[in-house]
Amino acid sequence: MKLIPTLAIALVIIAVSAFDGSAQTEGNAPILPRPDFKYKGNVGRTIMESDPPQFPVPAKAPAGAPNIVLILIDDAGYGQFGTYGGAIETLALDRVAKSGLRYTRFHTTALCSPTRAAMLTGRNHHSVSNGVITEAATGYDGYTGMIPGSAGTIAQILRQYGYATAWFGKNHNTPDWETSVNGPFDRWPSGYGFDYFYGFMGGDCDQWHPTLYEDHTLVQSSSDPNYILTTDLTDHAITWLRRTRSIDQKKPFFLYMATGATHAPHHVTPEYIAKFKGKFDGGWDVYREETFNRQKQLGVIPKNTLLTPRPKELPSWESLSASQKKLFSRMMEVFAAFTSETDHEMGRLLDVVMSLPDADNTIIMYQVGDNGSSAEGGLVGLLNENSFFNGVPETLEDNLKHIDEIGGPKHFNHFPAGWAWAMNTPFQWTKQIASHLGGVRNPIVISWPKRIKDAGGVRSQFHHVIDLAPTIYEAVGITPPITMNGVTQAPIEGVSMVYSFDDAAAKERHRQQYFEMFINRGMYADGWWAASRVGIPWETGETKISPDDATWELYDLTNDYSQATDLAKSQPKKLRELQDLWWAEAAKYKVLPMDPRKIVRLSAEMQGRPTPTKGLTHFEYYEGAEAIPAGSAPNLLNKSWTITAQITGNKSKTEGAIFSMGGSDGGFGLYVIKGKPFYSMNFLGQKITRVESKKAIPSTASTIRAEFTYDGGGIGKGGMMSLFIDDEKVGETRVDRTHPISLGLGGTLDIGVDTGSVVDDETYSPPFRFNGKISKVTVDLKP
Repeated sequence: MKLIPTLAIALVIIAVSAFDGSAQTEGNAPILPRPDFKYKGNVGRTIMESDPPQFPVPAKAPAGAPNIVLILIDDAGYGQFGTYGGAIETLALDRVAKSGLRYTRFHTTALCSPTRAAMLTGRNHHSVSNGVITEAATGYDGYTGMIPGSAGTIAQILRQYGYATAWFGKNHNTPDWETSVNGPFDRWPSGYGFDYFYGFMGGDCDQWHPTLYEDHTLVQSSSDPNYILTTDLTDHAITWLRRTRSIDQKKPFFLYMATGATHAPHHVTPEYIAKFKGKFDGGWDVYREETFNRQKQLGVIPKNTLLTPRPKELPSWESLSASQKKLFSRMMEVFAAFTSETDHEMGRLLDVVMSLPDADNTIIMYQVGDNGSSAEGGLVGLLNENSFFNGVPETLEDNLKHIDEIGGPKHFNHFPAGWAWAMNTPFQWTKQIASHLGGVRNPIVISWPKRIKDAGGVRSQFHHVIDLAPTIYEAVGITPPITMNGVTQAPIEGVSMVYSFDDAAAKERHRQQYFEMFINRGMYADGWWAASRVGIPWETGETKISPDDATWELYDLTNDYSQATDLAKSQPKKLRELQDLWWAEAAKYKVLPMDPRKIVRLSAEMQGRPTPTKGLTHFEYYEGAEAIPAGSAPNLLNKSWTITAQITGNKSKTEGAIFSMGGSDGGFGLYVIKGKPFYSMNFLGQKITRVESKKAIPSTASTIRAEFTYDGGGIGKGGMMSLFIDDEKVGETRVDRTHPISLGLGGTLDIGVDTGSVVDDETYSPPFRFNGKISKVTVDLKP
């Protein structure tokens, strides 16, 4: 029911006056947090003259409230996991499916931050200002990247009903300019209601050398040579769960595990890669056909489903050269290994969950993908995903030279678009393409042994990621508050899925849903789907097609599960009906104005986002400044600049990083090796240009200065690199190209160390701490 604002306010006032939260600790609370405790008895002059004491009773969940484990895999497609017919065995997901339900018409938003914001709040992604990833935020209501206070999250509500809450892994829902350890923290996981957080900030993460936070504190890099991220996340989740249950065995928990896998970079141990050697030599066309047949056998697609054809923009496997097949097969072997390892680690977590005494009263939601598999690797794949974000192509010849290193710590690799299309079998298209099911239809498996009796069942009702929050609320037995933290709450826009738990044939309740990403649009209503695609996911420029001139397609999903038969010409009235409905929904949910731009929006400077560095040209840094994220660091791209370091050398042998920004996928570094300063520029991992000083620094105080004089004349141009010791020029060279848009989604600024992956992996290894003293480092930007 829709409430006009005046009526909503009146109901809040009535609720406030009627609700006495001093004694109520369970049941539905229309206002959160509850009012402060107030003693109800008589208070005399002394204890002997007063009624017996009372204490505030801790908040409690409703009787029988279940534990909740929510697993979210990154960048995964419908035909990827073996549970849904993929060629990669996924035993952990299989186990959940055998005790629960597989949903075959579940949908996401086609992109990362938007899906996650919608999932956590139960509202559409534009409604909660996450119409695109946070690093591409613009200054319109649907696109600020800032989840509003009127959209309370699952964790914010559950923790006020007595739940322990924890988040592990990827957080891509904090505005880019608020991700430093300075905060503010109201849009970090703690602000979103999670008592504990262990994970990384941003869209992707080096799996070998991640930049991690525990709550609000930077985690020091691991010295374990066998370290890899997903194992670490799982270990911390298990530790948290065991610790929580050791302290209070009756306290229900909400555990949210958001892996960085299977988003690029596809990093995985060699042992897993070896298991898949030669298994994908048949290519992506054959993979689609074989997966399609397995999906029919498993019952995760209807028997009358058609396999959609390969887009004309993608080459057939047979048209590729032998060298291309060799490289692309290897990239898929690595991706399969990455998927397998990830599911194995989820299995370790689920082993512990299922060993608990109340395992039967635990809801497990295992969602495979926040969008379809990613085609951002382009037609030939990438050694460095950051090449995509800068619109810089890579060559087959260069990538072949590094074929045996793919999956290891040297590269930020991504497989070709053809494999992404295959991972999304049987649908058209991929991540980013919200108009077609390859971008938005993802597997989800839900188990709850105490409640779901149709173990191993399949559910075909239409659902969307905004339905998870209301499903959890209904399962727990609570109603979202009218007011939270003093802010009137916006209506929940999703629909609970609980009705489908007992009845495979239940009439679906999520009857219409809009989709939009980069002007790729979809409109679902009562079995029909209108689709308008304007972009190619691996192309980085903005589309030149006006929304009014874009072609629309029409599909009857009731009889055409995979969007194989376009009915636009034969059903023009139905198409027009859905087009008009899309525009109405777009206005209602803050989709407008649509924006076709992609990589240009990644530049905070170009977009005018409110970064801490906005308008500044002079910066001062000191030892201890580590892992400052790009959103809080000066933008060194497309301009001249100077880095000046006041240091004191080590009397024996001075070494270490002085200043670094970025990582192995691109960046800048000023460091000392055996007493001699070096100044490096890493261009997208393709080429490192290095200035080596002709002399060593003294063991006494000295000033080292690195200058870059930009050529100008546009973005991504070259310039001169000059190195000075105490104003004496000690080296100089020229660099022909620089990053035009981004140093990467995860690169950071460090003083006295190089955290994460290093800028110059040819000359040093992380963390490469400076063994002298750094008094101050200044950065000065020039026009």
